[in-house]
Amino acid sequence: MAERLVNVDRDTPMLLPVDLRQWVPEDDLVHFVIEAIDSMHLPSMGINRRGTGSEQYPPRMMLALLIYCYANGIFSSRRIERATYRDIGVRYLSGDTHPDHDTICSFRRQNAAVVKEAFVEVLRLASEMDLLKVGVVSVDGTHIRANASKHKNVRYDRAGELEQQLREDVEELLQQAENQDRQDEVDGQKLPEEIARRE
Repeated sequence: MAERLVNVDRDTPMLLPVDLRQWVPEDDLVHFVIEAIDSMHLPSMGINRRGTGSEQYPPRMMLALLIYCYANGIFSSRRIERATYRDIGVRYLSGDTHPDHDTICSFRRQNAAVVKEAFVEVLRLASEMDLLKVGVVSVDGTHIRANASKHKNVRYDRAGELEQQLREDVEELLQQAENQDRQDEVDGQKLPEEIARRE
């Protein structure tokens, strides 16, 4: 009996425009991050000023991009830029736009205080909604994997401890992002130019 294999056709272009919403599962963290950022009252955030007159990326999208990527363990601005092409959740979040790594890094540095506060607020909101994790970040105060959740009722003093722990976790993540950007690492998944241009 002959095997029937699915035809994998990489050459035929898509005839209809792609709706990225169909590619992102309904339970993906990206939806939560976008809604959380859109619902926040945020002080004015700076945008990257360039003398070229080119259009700027919306600050709320850039903020959501950073939080979503950091929550998923993507810290380097170069890797975030790469994720806007390769990761469906990131591509959906950015509306199929692709800020370059300099733009991403500059936005984070210019808006460090806002990024930090918004990230803590997203984690606090996740905690209130009984989410135990936001990507790789634990929001229930634990740093180990557990099978059972914490008690639903949190004492006032425990809530303060959790808040402090969230702030420390966010500070650590932002420091990790800054360290990776200072290293100016080369993307290990990018092909050398002489190979990438080969026909």
